[in-house]
Amino acid sequence: MQRSSRITGVFYHSSFSRRSYLTLGIRLRDFPSAFEKIKHQNFKIFECKPVSESLILEVHTKEHLQKVLEDPLCFTAFYSAGGVVEAAEKVFLGELRNAFCYIGTGGHHAGKNYFWGFCCFNDVVLAIRNLYKKFGIVRTAIIDTDAHHGDGTRELVKDDENTLHYCICSNSYVSKDGKKIDVSYFEVPYFEALEKFCEISKKFEPGLIFWYFGHDTHIGDYGDIGMTVKDYVKMAKKLKKLAEEVCYGKIVVVLAGGSDPDVARESTLEIIKVLLE
Repeated sequence: MQRSSRITGVFYHSSFSRRSYLTLGIRLRDFPSAFEKIKHQNFKIFECKPVSESLILEVHTKEHLQKVLEDPLCFTAFYSAGGVVEAAEKVFLGELRNAFCYIGTGGHHAGKNYFWGFCCFNDVVLAIRNLYKKFGIVRTAIIDTDAHHGDGTRELVKDDENTLHYCICSNSYVSKDGKKIDVSYFEVPYFEALEKFCEISKKFEPGLIFWYFGHDTHIGDYGDIGMTVKDYVKMAKKLKKLAEEVCYGKIVVVLAGGSDPDVARESTLEIIKVLLE
């Protein structure tokens, strides 16, 4: 399925700036006004719609859903996941060239019947399930560059041979089939690990790439591993190029961890600018 649109979709909801992830609102304090800094004819903002409970129950248990409903810190969860689900569908169909998804609550620490780390519903797995339901099996590659391991995502996709799940974190692991991989940034230079993902993805040939982008890795943030916004731009260019080579540019970037509002503003806007190039 070839790309037909030149539009980069940015998915956002006003509730994300009132309460967002670990910072309870401060992280995205500069939005939506910060979007005014992007002047591009192919830039389009979409207001996130809530994900349906029926789709949630195809990934999570009823008990999980109830716990999220009862947790006041998860009140942005439906819109957070809903934006990722819609973005993935529009990018896959070619209605958008690519997409960036802001979130109020995260996704990669949400498993079938548990969640922690201010992650409530597993947004990317919900998006994949939605694609399966509507279009049949779609091969997807997930790269997670949040500082922490995406344990919930790994639990949910560990038996899915059509999903490549690659985490650059503090763990080291390779599954027997070579499709579930953790690379430790303590053991392997970061961009060497990123290049390895690109090599594996070219062989895997996904129809869509998801990038869990966490700026918690930035200098001074709570998962500090010495990264800078320049590093994120370099990552974005490399992953965008990969998507162009293997799946007609179909990449969905999903905001993950991080707490510094200045880094949140600068890093996300710079990544969006790369997507628009």
